[in-house]
Amino acid sequence: MIQRFDVGTRMSEMAVHNGVCYLAGQVAVEGEPDIEGQTREVLANIDALLARAGTDKSKILRAQIFLADIADFPGMNHAWDAWVSPNHAPPRATVQAVLAKPQWKVEIVVTAAL
Repeated sequence: MIQRFDVGTRMSEMAVHNGVCYLAGQVAVEGEPDIEGQTREVLANIDALLARAGTDKSKILRAQIFLADIADFPGMNHAWDAWVSPNHAPPRATVQAVLAKPQWKVEIVVTAAL
């Protein structure tokens, strides 16, 4: 069985199947102005979604991070490093990408075990 959360016409925010939780790309909806603020907001969104599925950041299997400007890599890492669970840093890829809205500086996709 597949369980979907916050289902819209185009996408769901999260799906759970066979003990794995898949999140859609998370972005800063509050429009924080700097990369650290946006990253903190995105990570808080991830925490909330994972909690709804009954899991948490210590069970993240992988993370994909998209930055609108790779020059923001140190600022994003500063927020990430303060958030990631000690001894549970997941495999991660970070790339520069054109994001869907110009105000977005970072988008993060995670997959986690339940």
